[in-house]
Amino acid sequence: MPDTIRLVDYFYVEAPDKPGEGARALSYLKEAGVNLLAVHAFPKGRRSQVDFVPSDPAAFKAAAKAAKWKVVGHKKAFFLQGDDRVGALVDYAAKLAEAKINVTATDALTAGAGRFAAIVWVKARDVKRAAKALGVG
Repeated sequence: MPDTIRLVDYFYVEAPDKPGEGARALSYLKEAGVNLLAVHAFPKGRRSQVDFVPSDPAAFKAAAKAAKWKVVGHKKAFFLQGDDRVGALVDYAAKLAEAKINVTATDALTAGAGRFAAIVWVKARDVKRAAKALGVG
């Protein structure tokens, strides 16, 4: 099966950097029926930034509004999926490098059953050129 690459919306919130905050946010989204393609969280000063990549951005926005979260975004990222193999991301990284696009961040995982998934962030000013380099619609 060929890899798929799609341009996705992501949003982020800042939360207290303390135990249970992630569980609270994820539980809330679960109860609201929001499915996530990816979550990425990291410390940001004395707080944490949590990036959410929902499969349905409208459902996420509605849930976040109901929770009274201060949401930043939508912003854009690339979501890749495919058959797991050695060097699965090499060709994509090379295409972006050849287009002189700096990758801001990447998260990639094997997903079991011989599959991988990755999310690739580039600066907003580079999204259109990155989409062209990666062959995304």
